[in-house]
Amino acid sequence: MLNYKTHIAEKIAALLTGADEQEIFKLLEYPPNPEMGDLSLPCFRLSKALKRPPQAIADGLSQNLKDDIIDRTDSVSGYLNIFLSRGRFAESVITRIRNEGAKYGSQEIGKGKTVVIDYSSPNIAKPFHVAHLRSTVIGNALYQIFSFLGYKCVGINHLGDWGTQFGKLIVSYRLWGSAEEVQQGTIDELLRLYVKFHEEAEKDPALEDEARAWFVKMEQGDEEALALWRWFVEISMAEFQKIYRLLGVQFDSYAGESFYNDKMEPVIQELKQKNLLEEDEGAWLIRLDQYGMAPALMLKKDGSSLYHTRDVTAAIYRKKTYHFDKAIYVTDYAQNLHFKQWFKVVDLMGYEWAGDLEHVAFGRVSIEGMSLSTRKGNVVKLEDLLYRAINKTREIIEAKNPNMENKDEVARQVGVGAVIFNDLSGNRIKDIDFSWEDALNFEGETGPYVQFTYARTCSVIRKAGGDERISLVNHDDIDASHLQNVEAVGVLKQLILFTERVEQAMQKLEPSIVTRYLIDLAQAFNRFYHGCHILVDDPALRSARLALVECVQITLQSGLRLIGLEAPEKI
Repeated sequence: MLNYKTHIAEKIAALLTGADEQEIFKLLEYPPNPEMGDLSLPCFRLSKALKRPPQAIADGLSQNLKDDIIDRTDSVSGYLNIFLSRGRFAESVITRIRNEGAKYGSQEIGKGKTVVIDYSSPNIAKPFHVAHLRSTVIGNALYQIFSFLGYKCVGINHLGDWGTQFGKLIVSYRLWGSAEEVQQGTIDELLRLYVKFHEEAEKDPALEDEARAWFVKMEQGDEEALALWRWFVEISMAEFQKIYRLLGVQFDSYAGESFYNDKMEPVIQELKQKNLLEEDEGAWLIRLDQYGMAPALMLKKDGSSLYHTRDVTAAIYRKKTYHFDKAIYVTDYAQNLHFKQWFKVVDLMGYEWAGDLEHVAFGRVSIEGMSLSTRKGNVVKLEDLLYRAINKTREIIEAKNPNMENKDEVARQVGVGAVIFNDLSGNRIKDIDFSWEDALNFEGETGPYVQFTYARTCSVIRKAGGDERISLVNHDDIDASHLQNVEAVGVLKQLILFTERVEQAMQKLEPSIVTRYLIDLAQAFNRFYHGCHILVDDPALRSARLALVECVQITLQSGLRLIGLEAPEKI
């Protein structure tokens, strides 16, 4: 199908000597009011380069811009408003979506390129809580979006399975725990022991030294320490997998911090050889003062490693293993400095690919204004949130559609979808003050609203006598002239935006662009659904409207998949 925006940008650039086609493309807007056209070009930014007033530029273009896809143009107050040929536009959109099916909106921008995405990364021996949801669902959405655009993606769950916290847990277990209590309480008991350690350490600071000593034993291969550590990892992973199954999230690698334990020494030696390391009271660090940053601490006084050491080592390993073109790290913005520091360390080591490392920061989660703190026990377990959402959905289904098949499965799809969509609905950098009411709100611009709209398209097609996965209308039988009323054109305009919105989400690393698009498309479709009777007697009108329903169905399903939601056919 013809890309109208690209085509028109090319035509305009050809009429303006010295104008760049890409600049014109970026300047073209979609007017909020249909009376202002289907596309609009503000000519103000072109005025200086062309040495002509904006109104004169718009007037000249309005007189000379001719094409069979353009119905007419207007020049108003420095804007060129372009009105497309409705019939050709409708036919083109419908034909393309129905021909491409589930591939509609996909591209091969990333063909031959690899993107490594590091996301989720919960800490072993600590429950998976609501703050972990953000990294998990943002990372998973980016994985789906990049894959949809032709990239080979490698999803890595960089588990927090190494560090001094395990020394603390070992001390706490040996002093106040038992194997029987851990086996019965699993990860909740491990959390209790972790919180207990910090309570006791406030009264007896010597416990901190003991914890550091146990972690050093771990790094040196002490079997007692490692046996306890492996047990804690096994218990934790079993709990994490329950959450990932609920969310429908998978990873290509679970190589956590411990994976790099035997790979750090060569990196330390390389840093020393390149004269980057400096000793400071027994610790080893890299000065970053000239870059406006605090030093990057690479080794503690006791010789144990830190996050900087492990992250630099992991990046070098991933480059050698996956040959990535881009490596993305999805964590909250509190880690901004950390990533700037070790990205700079990689740069100072002389690796040109340091510029391919990117931190995708997101806002922090608080609970009624209070920061989450595992050591203080101030968390909301994600499992509790997901099951409360599922149970609420089940109650709604029982009240509104008690005879529906597969109620438990649909309740899971919609309940989990509501939680994911709620997290992805706003710009990722915004902080979230968690509330049960907001998280379990199914009204308004929510995941359940989009899923219900998808189910509505399936219902229409079922009522028309077909299988919701099989086209009811022969592609050659569509008369697009029946899709020129306001409601139908509103849907078509949203449908044509899908490819552009997905690409924008990839470029800006912002899944909420897709989330917002799905709401806009669902609202446009529901206006069409309520304003235009679809299953009419007129065969040509019926076929045209059913084809439009099918296109919405295809696009909603693809969009939901990109942000990690399922698309139930009945709700």
